[in-house]
Amino acid sequence: VAIAPAFVMNVPIELVIPPALLPIFKVLGKLFPAMLYQRTFFIGSPCSDEGKVGFAKNADVNPILAAINQSMFEEADKLGATMRVWKDFASEHESAFVRLMRAQGLFHLVSFPGTSLPLEGSKKEDYIASIKSSRRNKLKKKLKQAHEAPVYVEVIHQPSDAQLDEIFALFWQTYEKGDTKFERLNRRVFELLSQYENAHYVVLRKNDSHEMLAFMLCFALGDHIINKFIGIDYRQPKEWFLYFKLWDAAVDWSYSVGGKSIQSGQTGYAPKIELGNEMVPLSNYCRHQNPVVNFIYQLVAKTINWHTLDEDLAIYVKAYPEYKPAHLK
Repeated sequence: VAIAPAFVMNVPIELVIPPALLPIFKVLGKLFPAMLYQRTFFIGSPCSDEGKVGFAKNADVNPILAAINQSMFEEADKLGATMRVWKDFASEHESAFVRLMRAQGLFHLVSFPGTSLPLEGSKKEDYIASIKSSRRNKLKKKLKQAHEAPVYVEVIHQPSDAQLDEIFALFWQTYEKGDTKFERLNRRVFELLSQYENAHYVVLRKNDSHEMLAFMLCFALGDHIINKFIGIDYRQPKEWFLYFKLWDAAVDWSYSVGGKSIQSGQTGYAPKIELGNEMVPLSNYCRHQNPVVNFIYQLVAKTINWHTLDEDLAIYVKAYPEYKPAHLK
């Protein structure tokens, strides 16, 4: 009646708490070492933007979630995972999760939001027209400069080994540059993903050398486009605005395949906000095996929200406080 993805990971605590609280946790870690680096059992995906449970049609969600939760606790005990987390779930089954929290002693932890962009109309100009005027004018200026960059666009389906080498090198450069690192992917992952019929790479290449300078891995799921991974050569001139040029090309491609929305995932919020993306609240539902540690985590979770997770989100919340997610209890 249901299926839920799951994985185990040793998670450094600095990934989930505000930097200001890290010194406190380092002190507490002397008493409870698991608080600094703990083995965690997740329901969700290590590299998906949202946690999902697949339900059979007309399935009763509440008892199914309770059964999965019980199985998670039992399996976590076998694997020595002291922390148990339902990772990055949207609001679709929020009421069921609140019921589960109260019954099973879980606590709510606000997560990094996902991002989503509705594609208005039938062409890129319709999308640009739909953006707020202040952002639209800035975007037009950057796109104008980006169009002057000596690059061309290519869309690759099922890349060759040589192309995969280029793709992974750019991904790794971008991964190393990022501040928030959760999943650590290798080349084999891209090799496997590239085999799917709906996987496409939107690529920028240099005019003279044909060197790959940027890519975006997109999945076309009906009229919904998922922007899954990007890679950019940050050694190139900043005035080329490769990120915006890549986005411009991806929007063109999305319209060409009938896309009505683009999902771009977590982190890297400043340019995504500038491009008109909406923030999609995501939640973690957690419980630690040790009641004392669980109580401390529960207190800390109440202090965590978008403004503590990311500087760009702090600016966003200040401008749009009505979008700040509530703490569930």
